[in-house]
Amino acid sequence: MGMGNFKQVIVIRTDLNMKVGKKCAQACHASLAAAEISRSKSVETYRHWKNQSGQRKIVVKIDSEEAIRKLFHDVMDAGIAAYLVQDAGLTQLEPGTVTALGIGPDRSEKIDKFCANLKLL
Repeated sequence: MGMGNFKQVIVIRTDLNMKVGKKCAQACHASLAAAEISRSKSVETYRHWKNQSGQRKIVVKIDSEEAIRKLFHDVMDAGIAAYLVQDAGLTQLEPGTVTALGIGPDRSEKIDKFCANLKLL
């Protein structure tokens, strides 16, 4: 288990035209929730990411609800921890709007099978 073998990917929808602060808040929700799910699945994976991989996070973009939901189901089917963020609708969006997705932490090569084609935010 070398350095950088684990990461977390945060996926943000760009078709909603969220303000920068809103995107940041949604990314934080996605990161924390997915990390908690990862920890409950494998404490070893979580600890390696947290302590040896520098809590590596990559933030990427996606352009539709359909695409983010498909990605969520694909990574879940592969056994990777993931969390789909649905907004409370208190500020800019309708309640229940899917805004972001947290994937992992997990092994980079597992996550890359699903995220390698997504561009950085």
